Amino acid sequence: MARVAVVLKVFPNSVDIQPGELLERIKAKLPENYEVMGSGEEPIAFGLKALKVIIAIPEESEGGTEALEQLIKSVDGVEEVEVETVHRLS
Repeated sequence: MARVAVVLKVFPNSVDIQPGELLERIKAKLPENYEVMGSGEEPIAFGLKALKVIIAIPEESEGGTEALEQLIKSVDGVEEVEVETVHRLS
């Protein structure tokens, strides 16, 4: 089964939410066949940090990245999700 890597920028809804804490919440919500491949932080402004995360999903995922975006947006503490890039994994 082919997989794709989706690079997301996840914006927290408060400066009080740490990116590591947000990552753990995201991991807990992901379906079994989704995998976090990497993550990092990106300063935004006034102490706010976005979480950049790379998630591998099945290429055949219904709805493409839309379903993943909606799943991440449903995580407590997430304000917005932005897809930066999508790469096919070999």
